[in-house]
Amino acid sequence: MGINHVYIENYNIGAQFCIAVHEKGVVVIYVHNNLKFSNIDLSKHCKEKDIEICTVKLNLSSSTVCIVTIYRSSLGNFNYFLQSLDNVLQSLYTPAFNIIICDDIKINYIVESEQKDQLDNLLLMYYLTGIEDFPVRIIHTSATTADNIFIDIAHLEDYLVIPFSNDLLDHDAQILMIKISFQIQSDRLK
Repeated sequence: MGINHVYIENYNIGAQFCIAVHEKGVVVIYVHNNLKFSNIDLSKHCKEKDIEICTVKLNLSSSTVCIVTIYRSSLGNFNYFLQSLDNVLQSLYTPAFNIIICDDIKINYIVESEQKDQLDNLLLMYYLTGIEDFPVRIIHTSATTADNIFIDIAHLEDYLVIPFSNDLLDHDAQILMIKISFQIQSDRLK
């Protein structure tokens, strides 16, 4: 069944990348019907297994939020992934945007590693920090945080991340809740 046949009430597909060569796989962002958004085409940066990515820009009344979803296979080329991610972030980054990266990139954030350090150093150049602090995949005696969420904690400081168990994945999903203040503007105020 293709992703276009998955229905989530009150949500539409905002962006997606479906793999063409290898079996199974899709990166998708669903957006609530009440939100204004635009799709940012990043297909030129996608390379199956190395970096599969899609992005939407939410136009909120008080801010603009770019949500980036990324998948990288454990068999993918990590250096290609880092370079492509840097190119994507260079094209997206502006102080006016809040960037949120949701990923499944096969880097376990519970343990120290060279790949984790390289990714952290790249993301810090764009003021992005990993905020997930719980394992999402627990199998017998092991636990991993191969999925993570990265935000600019200086701008989005009022947030909560919680695990969400479901039957769609082989690991828990994450729910990110962010408090964003809205400003009401009126020409009549004096």
